[in-house]
Amino acid sequence: MKDGNVLVTSISSKVPLIKAIKKAAHKINPLIKVIGADLHSNCIARYFVDRFWQMPRLDDIKIDQLIQYCLKNKIIHIIPTRDGELKFFAEHKKKLKEDGIYVMVPNNKSVEMCNDKYLFYKKLSVLANPVITTKTAIDQIKSLKFVVKERFGAGSQNIGLGLSSEEAFHHAKKLEYPIFQPYIDGFEVSVDFYVTKEGEVKGIITRKREMIVNGESQITTTFRDDHLERLCEKAANDLQLYGHNVMQWIIDLNGDYHMIECNSRFGGASTLSVAAGLDSLYWFLLEARGKDLKDYPFIREKHEIKLVRYAEDLIL
Repeated sequence: MKDGNVLVTSISSKVPLIKAIKKAAHKINPLIKVIGADLHSNCIARYFVDRFWQMPRLDDIKIDQLIQYCLKNKIIHIIPTRDGELKFFAEHKKKLKEDGIYVMVPNNKSVEMCNDKYLFYKKLSVLANPVITTKTAIDQIKSLKFVVKERFGAGSQNIGLGLSSEEAFHHAKKLEYPIFQPYIDGFEVSVDFYVTKEGEVKGIITRKREMIVNGESQITTTFRDDHLERLCEKAANDLQLYGHNVMQWIIDLNGDYHMIECNSRFGGASTLSVAAGLDSLYWFLLEARGKDLKDYPFIREKHEIKLVRYAEDLIL
């Protein structure tokens, strides 16, 4: 167990995440290897892992093959990083655990709920969460402006923002499974939180998304909001989440809260929350090793901090 390695899938160009996982792993044992996997052999992050695996598509790999790879390489932790692979790992989470391999992913039903924005709305609205109205037909929403997006997967893909009803109608024709939401003026907020295997929300960090590129925060700053934290904790319990999750919100000009979606994985700018005290990656590795997280308290950074993402050169 002491030399159990970590497999991180779909590493792409997620260099800050790789560095954060290495730091967490080395707090347990400096000999732990972080193995990065990706479909593409020339992905950027391969130069930052201890070992690289050009992993086959999940459609082309059997779970027994994955288990054999993990056992051969002494892997006992898997951290999926892409929305499209969460369902695969959630479905096989139990079987992997039987072989001593732990995955940072919620159960299959929770993943399905977070991946399907319409089901997400139906589930959470019934349970009195302030989730944004989401419909499959535009005439079911009363609004002057609309948001149109794909029902499944990442919300930023092919999104239409602030559209008139006619524009929204035409934009929807470009999408495979369009859903409609009212457009709300306000500022965007991301909330990182970790849910233990007992279902307890161990820690929450709220951050303002000040500059967004391709759906990810390039500049983001932590702030405190006790009410928003309570709303997130309730939603996390209602969704029966586990591990690190990122919930997206809009706080409108009147100060009202609107939950947009939840990604049940580590986010692009979630390293800021780790720096602020939300030690999600470390906690996951500890839980996989049978440690009681009550012995590892959540200590939030006293001062607010900012993350600025930028390109950097690596000379080999």
